[in-house]
Amino acid sequence: MIRKILCGAGAMGASLFASSAAFAQAALVKAPDAAAQAAMVNKGDVAWMLVSSALVLLMSVPALALFYGGLVRTKNMLSLLMQVLMIVSVAALCWVGWGYSMAFTSSGSPFPALFGGLSKAFLMGVTTSTYAATFSNNVYLPEYVYVIFQMTFACITPALIVGAFAERIKFTPLIIFTVLWLTLVYFPMAHMVWYFAGPDFLADAPTDSGLLYGWGALDFAGGTVVHINAGIAGLVGCIMIGKRLGHGKEATPPHSLTMTMIGASLLWVGWFGFNAGSNLEANGLAALAFINTFVATAAAAVSWSVVEQVKHGKPSLLGAASGAVAGLVAITPASGFAHPMTSVVLGLVVSPICFFFVSTVKSKLKYDDTLDVFGVHGIGGIVGAIATGIVADPSLGGQGWIDYTVFPAVAGKYDMAVQVITQIKAVLVTLVWSGVGSAVLYFVIDKIFGLRPSEEAEREGLDITEHGERAYNY
Repeated sequence: MIRKILCGAGAMGASLFASSAAFAQAALVKAPDAAAQAAMVNKGDVAWMLVSSALVLLMSVPALALFYGGLVRTKNMLSLLMQVLMIVSVAALCWVGWGYSMAFTSSGSPFPALFGGLSKAFLMGVTTSTYAATFSNNVYLPEYVYVIFQMTFACITPALIVGAFAERIKFTPLIIFTVLWLTLVYFPMAHMVWYFAGPDFLADAPTDSGLLYGWGALDFAGGTVVHINAGIAGLVGCIMIGKRLGHGKEATPPHSLTMTMIGASLLWVGWFGFNAGSNLEANGLAALAFINTFVATAAAAVSWSVVEQVKHGKPSLLGAASGAVAGLVAITPASGFAHPMTSVVLGLVVSPICFFFVSTVKSKLKYDDTLDVFGVHGIGGIVGAIATGIVADPSLGGQGWIDYTVFPAVAGKYDMAVQVITQIKAVLVTLVWSGVGSAVLYFVIDKIFGLRPSEEAEREGLDITEHGERAYNY
């Protein structure tokens, strides 16, 4: 786990802007003066992080939009594209408005272990002369780079949710849900998992951390914050909204597996920014996260296809694409900790588990998770988060655990059993926080605005009834 710091410079001199770096963590140190910080900016790191940010945006639009859009019926294709596009746009505005501050500050918060304050709302105090610095080599990044990278994660997470209740959700209530869900669920989860301020190098500097960070939970790039968070929110949503009309009685095949394949492929490409970019530096650990993302995904795609070959006698493209996404999800929290060979094992293991939930558990429990958001992202995220405690063990070639409560940081003693228990606790907190919070939001919004379109509108298709246009005009 790479822990980072944010330090203020420029007119405020050595004043601090305590935060957590993207998917590593933060601590407070006394900042050099502005000239010294500027001299320590590594242009290679800056370039890598801006490219990584663009890659993560690629994961939402167009990748996720095409992946989801190809899986629904023709009459709902455009609605899925519109939902993803607008969720990304709205989330970006929420992030720069108050999300960044809620996730990565603590000043003014009544419960700093759960969520941050508003000291950086609307990016107050963030300028071209404020920097993010790394513990490992004291190289600085412009703070705007950090804000941008984190923003892309806040954009894709709520967009993942819509696949669970695709083809049966009204547009305006969905956008209202997105704003409230980001504010009450996502931003606090990001704070709990990634925020750390300390040790207390300055007399007036607080030493605090997010709840799960304080427990020692490991999450390199968002297994809990992104995938389990979105997966359980999607499951709750599809249950509360109800099944699609004709579900289980009418055939609802994907209208374009070609588009789904394109979307899945672009997700894989973008995920290198998602995971390797989470290191925040262009170095060997970024390369480790990169290769782990590559091989775990490949293994999971093969594994899903083998399971289908055994069970159905033939592998499917949809299955291979689903396996690839499951592998991407599972390796996310472990990408900066695991050895490439244990990453392969993780990829091989996660697909059969997700396949079982998608093919068996969902039918047994009779819920209509349209695009298997919980079966792939939720279950894959749970498997990956718990497995992180195993693959991070140095005895298996993992990176172990670093003690950042001292400066300079030192390698800590690693206890696999203790870490796995910590990972399980983090998973349970995520499930409860997101599950309960999402359920309350669905209930309130449904009572005020109504979440589901009329039966007539649903049968006609959301493209026409919600947006007045079609994806295809033949």
